[in-house]
Amino acid sequence: MSRVPEKVEAFVELLRNRHAAIMAARADRHPGSFKRRPNQTGATLFVAPELVEGTLIRGFELLRALPDPFQRAVFVMFLVTEAHPFDDGNGRVARVMMNAELVAAGLRRIVIPTVFRNDYIRALKALSHNGAPEPLIRSLTFAQRYTHAVDFGAWEMALAQLRATNAFVDPVAADGAGIRLVLPR
Repeated sequence: MSRVPEKVEAFVELLRNRHAAIMAARADRHPGSFKRRPNQTGATLFVAPELVEGTLIRGFELLRALPDPFQRAVFVMFLVTEAHPFDDGNGRVARVMMNAELVAAGLRRIVIPTVFRNDYIRALKALSHNGAPEPLIRSLTFAQRYTHAVDFGAWEMALAQLRATNAFVDPVAADGAGIRLVLPR
């Protein structure tokens, strides 16, 4: 998890390897292989298959120029999410790449609880569609504070805290009922 590449070739290889590990049980989704067909979610059309590798290479150059580990973490997550280089599992591998930047710098990981998913997606769309990075930065900062506040050292304690903070509530139901993720006490 703490491996961050120094060269672009290693970045592309690490991205493919992590995707292959995450999607190993889904052979129909071509684990570790870049997409062959265009993909989209709702109205968002992602990078064309023939432009994926070039987009990642250019993005890596920008990534390495960022001085702050949190900035790099947010950027690499957004880069992978926006390029959407795989048939499936893009969000998962994007968050793994983000957390690798954080862990390599000795910082806390970021977990996106189920109930927080819509907030996270809205923040991604704010940057993707409107060029507004602030919602994503606020969202990930809060998620990092939340993750740090949960005691993951003991399974029962973590489970109790996750339940008490609404972490497992369906995001659509939560939005309708005004239920939000709250920091553990």
